Amino acid sequence: MMIGTKLVRPAMAAAFALMAGSAWLPASIHAEEKYPSRPVEIVVPWGPGGGADQVARKAGKILEEGLKVSFPVVNVPGATGQTGLTKMLTAPADGYTISIMTGDTFSLLGSGAKLNWSLKDFVPVAIMIRQPSAFFVAENSPIKNWNDLVNEAKKRPLKVAVTGFGSPDDIHVNYFKSKGINMVSVPFAKPGERYSSILGGHADVLYEQLGDVKSFLDGKQMRPIVIFDAKRFPAFGDVPSSTELGYPISIYQFRMFIVKAGTDPQKIKVLSDALAKVAADPDYKQYLKDQYALEDSYIAFEGAQKFLETELNNMKRFAAEAGMK
Repeated sequence: MMIGTKLVRPAMAAAFALMAGSAWLPASIHAEEKYPSRPVEIVVPWGPGGGADQVARKAGKILEEGLKVSFPVVNVPGATGQTGLTKMLTAPADGYTISIMTGDTFSLLGSGAKLNWSLKDFVPVAIMIRQPSAFFVAENSPIKNWNDLVNEAKKRPLKVAVTGFGSPDDIHVNYFKSKGINMVSVPFAKPGERYSSILGGHADVLYEQLGDVKSFLDGKQMRPIVIFDAKRFPAFGDVPSSTELGYPISIYQFRMFIVKAGTDPQKIKVLSDALAKVAADPDYKQYLKDQYALEDSYIAFEGAQKFLETELNNMKRFAAEAGMK
């Protein structure tokens, strides 16, 4: 699957040509138009408090210090991130409305869902965070481990709190359903509602990233019972990986900055350079550590396209195996 390569690469190639030097503001920008010269709005297509919101606010704060303009965050949740994406895509391609896109929204491209947008509509500027995901249960749940989950699913369908249909969350649920484990996805667009759903008995299981529910883990309110990866995650060495349980499914959550296709490549370069400085900032590195994210989460503009190609192929493969298309 070529991810809109022919349509996206011209803008990326033009920006590559401008990669010489690493100053916050290239001289060419000063000569024609200072960018940014006013606030740059960051659209977060999810509710406040979730992982997308956190990375936007953390990066935005550092961007403000470097580029000397404000980066206000606007939360526009709904439709697995598509409501916020639409807001960005209907704004001018002037670099003053940018967005976070998560793996949840991106995976819709591989789920077979009918969409009114495609890869040709946006340009990935940088991948900022990558994290493994897990199934969580409430600490007081009768489901204590993976075997308990399998046995309970033999009695009734288990409700799994997810971000939305067609998301990696939903792909995981349908993957296990295809393996004979009776599960059903229950979407919650607002992170807080999704997290609390297993605490209030509205769902049996939560699909989420470890770092996004860190406060609940630290407070002993919930715990992971399987982490989706090839091997055990060091910080949770007593929790089995999906692969060792015989289910080699693993779709890492990722969050990236994107701009509307047609944005001036010089402006994309300014943002790309600025986000590289964000990724190198000690405060941001600590943030990744606190989020149980990969230390090498950051993928620059130059490698973002290849990363997305690989991820989409994986998502499509697992979605097909789950019978979703």
